[in-house]
Amino acid sequence: MPPPALRNVALIAHVDHGKTTLVDAMLRAAGVFQDHERVIDRVMDSNDQERERGITILAKAASIEWKGTKINLVDTPGHADFGGEVERALMLVDGVLLLIDAAEGPMPQTRYVLSKALERHLPVVVVINKVDRSDARSSEVVDEVYELFFDLDAQDHHIEFPILSAIAREGIAIEGIGVPGEGDTLDPILDAIVSTIPAPVGDPDAPLQALVTNLDASDYLGRLAIGRVIRGTMRADTRIALVQADDAPPVMRKMSSLMGFSHLGRDDVAERSAGDLFIVAGFPEVGIGDTFTDTEIMEPLPRLEVDEPVLRMTFGVNTSPLAGTEGSFVTSRQIRDRLEREILGNVSIRIGDTSSPEVIEVAGRGELQLSVLIESMRREGFELQVSRPEVIVKEIDGVKHEPVERVTVDVPDEYVGAVTQVVAPRKGRITELKPGESGRTILTFTAPSRGLLGLRSLLLTLTRGTSLIHQRNDGWIPWVGELPHRQGGALVADRRGQSTGFALDNLQKRGELFIGPGVDVYEGMIIGEASRPETMTVNPTKGKQLTNIRTHSTDDAIKLKPPRDMTLEVGIEWIADDELVEVTPKSIRLRKRLLTDSERKRAKKR
Repeated sequence: MPPPALRNVALIAHVDHGKTTLVDAMLRAAGVFQDHERVIDRVMDSNDQERERGITILAKAASIEWKGTKINLVDTPGHADFGGEVERALMLVDGVLLLIDAAEGPMPQTRYVLSKALERHLPVVVVINKVDRSDARSSEVVDEVYELFFDLDAQDHHIEFPILSAIAREGIAIEGIGVPGEGDTLDPILDAIVSTIPAPVGDPDAPLQALVTNLDASDYLGRLAIGRVIRGTMRADTRIALVQADDAPPVMRKMSSLMGFSHLGRDDVAERSAGDLFIVAGFPEVGIGDTFTDTEIMEPLPRLEVDEPVLRMTFGVNTSPLAGTEGSFVTSRQIRDRLEREILGNVSIRIGDTSSPEVIEVAGRGELQLSVLIESMRREGFELQVSRPEVIVKEIDGVKHEPVERVTVDVPDEYVGAVTQVVAPRKGRITELKPGESGRTILTFTAPSRGLLGLRSLLLTLTRGTSLIHQRNDGWIPWVGELPHRQGGALVADRRGQSTGFALDNLQKRGELFIGPGVDVYEGMIIGEASRPETMTVNPTKGKQLTNIRTHSTDDAIKLKPPRDMTLEVGIEWIADDELVEVTPKSIRLRKRLLTDSERKRAKKR
């Protein structure tokens, strides 16, 4: 039988190489004019964070019609912390569109997402974007692309890929290397997808096998299973079987809804054949990696395997004196329900119990993934307190091992020394130092995962926001011993009240402050970093005594240094084991686990 007029393709690229812009242009070229970022419905709406952080967090799907062929487009994240999303997205497609900036060339995230595609032997269409830039070097970038394929041990058939040049912002492209003109269109890219990416294989008349790769939720339909039909045909009016883990009995029933991707939305359909993507409602038990099968011939597909978490931290009920004043969801049940919803669609997150029913352990692939989850919860109205992340260790041949990561940093030449000075005390080992283009250098080093906590924000500060950082898990190494933490102790408030400029003026001589005047504080709240290593209990609410005496010495103007901006990422890296970060929709505060000085002294004696 002839292959179906269908193509499934994923778009992969480094941050800011124009992937979203190209998707928009392809949708316009195919007659779809809406803004897909806002229209696509997700369980956790992270579009604001994606724009702010400059990264893709969740894979998204849309479809277009081109010259009689339906093309399903899957947009993928590039960051290694969201590798679970990449691996699941690539299970849906038969090829990839690799987008590369004509000036920057292949970057760390380019390598990561391309390596995942080559592992699945997916054919590639290479698009050199932004060829109209004044510093574009298209021919050199194409050579670097071939070098990248060789570095990733690509086979001969992988390297036979079409090359196109594009200006995605204007929606124009040409075959080969060059600069598109005003009369050009995006047709060459769409034609290359149809000619290069193979049609899905699979017998539509065989017994049904369909793999669930993602989950979503609907207020009206409940949990939604998203995936791809591997073989057979899924029909809306027939009973199907859901095969879960080995020890769970199969669930058989009719689905309440069968949908397919249509442009930017989802439409009800009568059937989905082999190779097409589906959205199924009516199976609240479904999980990622499950298989929908025929009710008589139940042959499950191999379950999805993703990398295990390497970091864990605790999420607990906010117990500070200011608890409940800024958030809407403050109980342990609400926090647990939210985390359980998260793990439904995020295979990289694990949750577990602790000795306290009000504290939940959360494990993930990296600090960025966990901070994105916390930031999403605070934007949804949650209040919680979180601990400093710690690595998950394991014993290998009787020896304690910890996870190690490979980090690539792209920085201007003048900051290379500053980066190496930061990396060295964190037990980082430089493995490659390669001069880049336009006065930039690419450093590659390996370091223990726990030594990288807070590194991203620190490097961005050191390099004035000009560095590009990418890290990925690189296996396990024997425990390297203690790593340096912060230099100073904590300045801890000894009472509740409002900070005053007079008190802070005196306290700034003892260390660096995290707050300014007019801030609500409470006993046990950390207001700064002391110049000495021990904890210092201070009164930030002290006011100036009012007297009739006026002298030059008593009336000096208060001159406060700007406080250090304690963001979520900086806070969870800065705190010690006996401290927590209080997270609310309006505030990020640092605090001691034990709020009163007497409690801390008793705990120290014990």
